[in-house]
Amino acid sequence: MIDELLSQQWMQEIAHQHLFNQFWLSLFFIIPMVLVARAVIAGRRYSAILIIVIFGLLMGYLLVATGVSQPGLSDFPMLGMIAQSTIIALAVSFFVGGQELRRLFTAAKVPPDKSVVYATEEVFFGTGRTQAVFIVRAFFMLLGIEAMTRMILGTIPDTSLGRYYPLIAYMGLVIAVILIDHKATIVNKRLYLHKGFVEIVGIALILMAGYKISAWIRPLIALPQIFFVMVAAGCLGALLHRWAHGPAIRCLLFAGIPVVLTANFVVGGSRIGEAFGLTGMNAVLGFGFFGQMFWMFGGIALLLLAGGTAAVRNLAPGMAGSLSHAGLTGACTAGDLGEEAARRAPIMINIPFFGHIFVFSILAISVERGGLLLLPSLVVAAAGVIFTVWAMRTLARAGSRDAQEVKGLILFSFGWQICAVFGGLLILAAASMPVEHSLMATS
Repeated sequence: MIDELLSQQWMQEIAHQHLFNQFWLSLFFIIPMVLVARAVIAGRRYSAILIIVIFGLLMGYLLVATGVSQPGLSDFPMLGMIAQSTIIALAVSFFVGGQELRRLFTAAKVPPDKSVVYATEEVFFGTGRTQAVFIVRAFFMLLGIEAMTRMILGTIPDTSLGRYYPLIAYMGLVIAVILIDHKATIVNKRLYLHKGFVEIVGIALILMAGYKISAWIRPLIALPQIFFVMVAAGCLGALLHRWAHGPAIRCLLFAGIPVVLTANFVVGGSRIGEAFGLTGMNAVLGFGFFGQMFWMFGGIALLLLAGGTAAVRNLAPGMAGSLSHAGLTGACTAGDLGEEAARRAPIMINIPFFGHIFVFSILAISVERGGLLLLPSLVVAAAGVIFTVWAMRTLARAGSRDAQEVKGLILFSFGWQICAVFGGLLILAAASMPVEHSLMATS
């Protein structure tokens, strides 16, 4: 009897140690990688996202190659939690995009936000003090919101950390709320903290509403949760266009996407060796890489030659929106590509999601039939070409006027994404690739 009690106590202690081991391992996997990436590009006209891609994939591959873990990193479930929280960082970008759209098209005058002045003293090479706090804070906030929403929705995964989600939510949110850079100049600290709490609650409510609506409408059309999160966050941003950002939006806008991409690339890197061993996967990976290069640089060439613009303020947000490129979006919102690109990128990633109504409707039926619906795909692709031509005409006549440039980029983001998705699917259908593989290749 005593041996059994001692054994149970020992197993419980091991489980508790596993929780905190996961916590510290995930923290030290992600934060140093983001800081090193920023240090590598310090003083250069590059984005830290590029370095995060390389380091993340290499780290994931080495974890499997050296026998530390297995493909998918199931031994590191907390790292998987961060990777699955991409929608949280994007929800903030959708909200800010809604604000910018309302301000732009209604010519609403919003006074400059002077509520916070960041501490710019470098604590790590290439990273200021307040920026470093944002990066660490984003880690805790993503963990806390992810755990809390899954706990409320009842979608806690069956992993070794499943029963600890309430504790993870508590730790993540409490640390995120109180972790404020004390050297930053804050006009009203109490109001600033209250705003942070309201923003966290608002993000969680939007995520849960998106999940519920997606589940409710699934029998009619299989639209994902992120579509409804985009609509809800964008509309809320348009309604609250005068909302001065609190600490939650500020930190997730700056560091949310770099943090979640680091986790995603580490997990993705762990599957590189496995992916090349799957039947037919070489063609999928080949088109996934070269296809994106074609649509990315083809889009840039269109903007340069037909749109008559070589400005980064147009190229970066335009391609981030048109390809729903999380890495390029993160580079823009983090300020790596200038203030104008940071302001426009949240607008551009909102618009293409409306095209998902066509994408998921056609693809759901295509998967059921076992082949791509050619006529609807051709019609939608042709519509994409029309929107793209319209966008080029608008940009060519913009004359550096802000409203006209943004209008042209909105049209381009919508049209070029439809061209890329359905153009890619039609090319692969002509090559007789199975529709399931085509969807992976164009995703």
